[in-house]
Amino acid sequence: MNDLDADEAWERLRASRSNPPAGADTAPRRKTYSAALEQAQQLFRAAAVVGPATSPVLAFYGLSQAGRAITSAARSLDGEDWRLKAHGIKTTGFHLPFPDIEIRTEASGTRGSFVKVSEVLDSPVWEMDPLRLEDVWDLLPSNLRYPLTTRDRLTPLCTVGDDIGVGTHEHSLLSVPVCDIPGRVIDAGTREALAAFLVSYPTVAQHESYVITTWRPGAPPDYTRYQHGGGELVMSWLMPEGVGTGFDGNATSAERVAHLRSMTRGYAGSRYFLPVLGSMKRELHPLMAWWAVLFALSMLARYEPATWGTLINVDNSKYTVPIERLLERALNHLPVLIADAITEVGA
Repeated sequence: MNDLDADEAWERLRASRSNPPAGADTAPRRKTYSAALEQAQQLFRAAAVVGPATSPVLAFYGLSQAGRAITSAARSLDGEDWRLKAHGIKTTGFHLPFPDIEIRTEASGTRGSFVKVSEVLDSPVWEMDPLRLEDVWDLLPSNLRYPLTTRDRLTPLCTVGDDIGVGTHEHSLLSVPVCDIPGRVIDAGTREALAAFLVSYPTVAQHESYVITTWRPGAPPDYTRYQHGGGELVMSWLMPEGVGTGFDGNATSAERVAHLRSMTRGYAGSRYFLPVLGSMKRELHPLMAWWAVLFALSMLARYEPATWGTLINVDNSKYTVPIERLLERALNHLPVLIADAITEVGA
């Protein structure tokens, strides 16, 4: 996955302040939109010049202020619903090992920042059913190469971006590679192992077919292996009923792109199938996964500074390098995700 251009994203966001999205259609909303983005950018700049002892606090509050810009711009929020109160998310279990820190949210319908931003991005909350920090950490594509433990992981499955099917014939199926399938699934080499793994990825599990090693019934998946471990599999889905404006009623490239977008979340110019965790009805939006992780790290840094200092001591902690890499990526990836989210909610 390529790094994103944070400077270009901030240019997009700054340019939008003189012509805000349609949702920021009142003076209070427009003023909040502009002021919140200014604070977010300044907080991100500050986070970039300090070390990991304090950068998660600054980065989180930068994201939190950006959340106020997002709700100010959201066309789906009426009246005073765009105004945010409190965090809407909390962490417990700081006495536990770092990966096992617990994250909870307030109930759906409340006005906490995490809950309300989740609402406008069609992302779930999980209330009193705790998620482990490691589980949310693993939802970030940037953490694919930075596991916290040796446990089996549920990580994003990358696929193609919006250039799917360009120059190809119309077809009744959407066929794309599903990438970053774990080595444990590929090593098992059976249809049953793949089906068991895909239980956590409901949209992938709804596939019509996938490439197999031979044409005999019950043949195993024909994976393409990566040198660094894991691999990919070309999978196909039936297009929704009634979709197909091309020749003989087949779906056009644009229609297949639209169907892929409906099943995935965007990140870094690619589309990702994300797992559904715990009691959730659908997958977290990547911006909200970042929000949950940064909130947990910021609370740890603020309220347990000695523990945090131990975690970021590279001479003694196996978590130091993953944490450092996460914080670096946060400053580069989040401005793009924020700009994309504002475009999404303001459309």
